[in-house]
Amino acid sequence: MNAESLKEVIKTELPGLLRDDPALREFILDLTRYQYADRTETESRFDRVLAELQRDREEQTRKWKAQEHKWEEQNRKWDENNAQMREQFKRTHEEIMAIATKQEQNIGALGARWGMQTEHAFRDGLAAIVEKSFGVQVHTINEYDDQGIVFGRPDQVELDVIVKNGVLILCEIKSSMDKAGMYVFGRKAEYYERVHQRKPDRLIVISPWIDSRAKKVAEALGIETYGYSTELKAL
Repeated sequence: MNAESLKEVIKTELPGLLRDDPALREFILDLTRYQYADRTETESRFDRVLAELQRDREEQTRKWKAQEHKWEEQNRKWDENNAQMREQFKRTHEEIMAIATKQEQNIGALGARWGMQTEHAFRDGLAAIVEKSFGVQVHTINEYDDQGIVFGRPDQVELDVIVKNGVLILCEIKSSMDKAGMYVFGRKAEYYERVHQRKPDRLIVISPWIDSRAKKVAEALGIETYGYSTELKAL
């Protein structure tokens, strides 16, 4: 029997022999033991692989936690910086608003004083033009309205009065006139009629700037409005 024939016999018969003959099976396994890892060694290797994987996972977990801690610390610092910046911005904004409010108050007070002076200068100048153009005298009355007819409570009332050839004209000369101012002038005319027992023949407002809503009030109250003294109808 040659080697090839022997191999064929072994391939054919050996599986059955190993299954039926424990001693032969043990002999074959012992003979080939060094060619492969036994169960114990295989399990040991598997355990080592698992242990290495476990260590790798624990190391990666530790690294991730360390990185996560760094991120949390960085976010905390950002939050603190943002909070400080917001607080600083809030304080700066409050300081700016305080300065702006103070400046507005100062400018408002200055503007009010300037406005009153300008108003009086404009009124005096325009009154002089009216007197020169129409040969009349503009008389200013300043009386105390104890009944509160004009302002709803007792207060001083100032009014320009023109009398020519028996014609009584009440005149309001202002640098500007709004809706509320037109109503006030109407109540001034009412005050004059009650107190002086005489109804004005004409009510005139002279102002270079009259609000459109004030003009509607003037029409309703029978008040003549003029932007310039040269527009006045014959007195």
